[in-house]
This record gives sequence, C-alpha cells and structure tokens, in this order.
Amino acid sequence: MTTDGRRIEHGGLILFLVLASIGLLLIVSSFIGALLWAALAALLFQPLFQRLLRRWPDRRTLAAAVTLLVITVAVVIPAIIVASLVVDQSVGVYAQMRTGNIDFARYFHQVHDGLPNRIQQLVDRSGFDSFERVQAKLTQAVSSSVSTIARQALSIGANAASFLLAFGVGLYVTFFLLRDGESIGPAVVRALPLRRDIAERLSDKFVAVVRATIKGSGVVALVQGALGAATFWIVGVPAALLWGVLMAIAALLPAVGPAIIWTPVAIYLLATGAVWQAVVVVLSGVFVIGLADNILRPMLVGRDTGLPDWLVLVTTLGGIDLIGLSGIVVGPLAGALFLTGWQILTEERRAEPVRVDSQAGG
Repeated sequence: MTTDGRRIEHGGLILFLVLASIGLLLIVSSFIGALLWAALAALLFQPLFQRLLRRWPDRRTLAAAVTLLVITVAVVIPAIIVASLVVDQSVGVYAQMRTGNIDFARYFHQVHDGLPNRIQQLVDRSGFDSFERVQAKLTQAVSSSVSTIARQALSIGANAASFLLAFGVGLYVTFFLLRDGESIGPAVVRALPLRRDIAERLSDKFVAVVRATIKGSGVVALVQGALGAATFWIVGVPAALLWGVLMAIAALLPAVGPAIIWTPVAIYLLATGAVWQAVVVVLSGVFVIGLADNILRPMLVGRDTGLPDWLVLVTTLGGIDLIGLSGIVVGPLAGALFLTGWQILTEERRAEPVRVDSQAGG
C-alpha cells in the first residue's frame, strides 16, 4: 500500500475515534459527574486497596470490595447525613425569610448603625450614601443563594430515582476502577497520541494534582468547616451547620478562605452588641481555623501541585461556575495540565538542535 493510502486510512481511523468518543460522551453525559467522582475515589483510595491486596495477594475482588465498603462507611454515609442536615437548615432559613422572621436588610442596617461615626461617614463618602440600595442588593444576593440551595434540595428530592441511579453507577464503577486500575491506567497512557515520556509526565501530574486537591484542600476544608460550625454553634449563630458547610467551600479558595464567612459574622455580632461572641469568632477564626490550614496542608500534600495561589483561586472559581462542585478538582487540574503542557513544549523547543544554513556565508 502506498504512503498516501496509509495516511488516508490513518486519518479515517482518527476521524472514527473522534466521532465514537463524541458519541460515547453524549450517551454517558447524564453520568459524567458520577463517573468523575468514581475515578477520583478510586485514585484516592488506591493506596488502601494496595495495602489490602498485599494481605490478600490472590483476591483482588475481595480487596476492592472491602475498599469500597470503607469508602461507603467512612465517606458516603457521613456525607449523606451532613447533606440532609444542611438541606433541612437551608430550607428552614428560606422559610423564615419568607415569613419575615429573618430580615437581612434589618441586620445590615444594624451593622451600619453599629459602626463608628467616622467609618459611617467614610462609607457614605465612598459612594454608598444610599445604604438602602446596598441593603437591597445584598439581601437579594443572600436570598437568591439560600433559595437556590433550597430549590436544588427540593429538586434532588423530586428526582430521587435518578440521583440514586447515578449514585449506584458511581459505586459500581469505583469497584471496577479499584480492582482493574493497575491495568486501565497504563493502557490509557499508552493509547495517548503522545510520546511515551510526555504521556507519563502528564499522567504523573494528573495523579499528583488530584491527590493533592482532595487530600490536602478537601481535608483541610472539612476541618476548617467543622471548626467554623462548632464556633458558630458555641456563640449561638442560627443554622451553624449551614454556615460551616459554606466555610468549608470557601476554605477551598486560597488567600481569602474561611475569612469571607466568619469576618462578616464577627462584624455583625460586634455591631449588634454581642461583644464576647464576636471576640470568640475572631479568636477562633485567626488562631484555630486559620492555623489549621498552615498545620495540616504541609503534612498532607506539601507543595505537590506546583500551582501558584492565584491560579488555584481563579481555576477553582471558574470550575465551580462551569460544572458545579466537580470544578473544585477539575479547575485546578486543568490549570496544572496547562502549565505542565507548556513547560514540556518549552523544554522540547530548547532541546532542539540549532540548524545552521550550510550555504550561509558561502
């Protein structure tokens, strides 16, 4: 066969693979989230599976089943319990807002009046002289956020069958990824249309970022959220668990982190005369919640991601805005692969020999 014929056949194969891949993505689009989290769970708990496999060398199915049981008991069941409590509190807050028992406009007005006169004048001179409009916008934003949580919670309840189906698919796929991951991973790397060393480097970066994001950012966020919820419960803030979950989500963002949750709470408590409660929130936020990140993150992941904080912040926010909760992992992963790809390209171009024109000067 001629070279042109082989190129045509190769191009036809590539076209077929592209169309088949698009078709497969369309078919499984309803389970993309479940498949993504199944892959992340299998990757994160692979060390546990390997430890069990060393104990039962010839029983991979049993080791995968026990690992899946650990995931269910240690992660899934507690997550479902916390999610149900958060849903109850968010729906309760939304109901109290509808009935007028919670009036955020009045709360913001109390904060404004509780500020020192100089600060009030500075706020007014900064273009916020009509504070009622600011109250209305903030009230609308908070009301929209809480009502969105409530609507999504009701939507999940109305679509319980599809949710349970996706959940079951996720667990089912996790089992096989755990059991057969040692063969699936290398096969995927070999199939990539990249040079072997480049494909392996990108694969290593993928694994490092996923584990760093989940083990580091995820665990630290859960710890900070739990500490925040406990602090709010001690000082008597309503729906403490709901605010703790919001703090856990905020803790995934570098630089700002949980402070964007506990700082407004402390300001409100101080402005409304709850001085000791405000002091407790500030002390906990600075010396307990804040230090948890500095202590736990280096212990869990060190600097494995290699991403600057600003890029983590932007990619996390963009990922959440694009695909929801999964963007917490997918966003930084996209940023890490982007930087790694360009770094590899730069190294390849530097390694290319400089071609000198043989006729130059002749």
